[in-house]
Amino acid sequence: MTQAISHGIGMTQDGDEHTLRFTLDLPHPRIAVWAAVATPEGLPQWLCAADPLEPRLGGAVTLRWLNGPTVVSGRVTAWDPEVVAEYTVDPPHGRIRFHLEQGPGGASTVLRFTNAFHGTRKEKLDTLAGWHDHFERLARALDGQPTDWRLWTAERWQQLRDLYERDEAPWPKWEP
Repeated sequence: MTQAISHGIGMTQDGDEHTLRFTLDLPHPRIAVWAAVATPEGLPQWLCAADPLEPRLGGAVTLRWLNGPTVVSGRVTAWDPEVVAEYTVDPPHGRIRFHLEQGPGGASTVLRFTNAFHGTRKEKLDTLAGWHDHFERLARALDGQPTDWRLWTAERWQQLRDLYERDEAPWPKWEP
């Protein structure tokens, strides 16, 4: 069963630098979630193609979104197998971090996601909607329903974008 994805649980802003955070409780073992967020085989099922993705600190990474023309390159800036995968890539995406924790009983995973980037308010709202849409796709991919990118439309993204713009003010601010 696919879970609902909540609004980004927090964000901070310093000038034009935004840090967005999501926490997802996924009813899947950590090894399955790791494969989805940190392998060239898993990433295209919900996010983007990764070629290359050198699985080590300092390794090269190029991410190519499958729902548009975005291609960004950079480095793996944190790598702890089955725990942390972090990619720091060209604008507009910046630093993308997946931190996995084993859930109670070992059958679930808590995914703590952070995206730090420079951009305008509009780009922040676009990015929030994009990640939210992709996390819905992650949940479905983990449930055995990977995204067929040939059928992608911007309709769900636009619904989320409108929701984020309308509800922006009451969001909780993340405190470290």
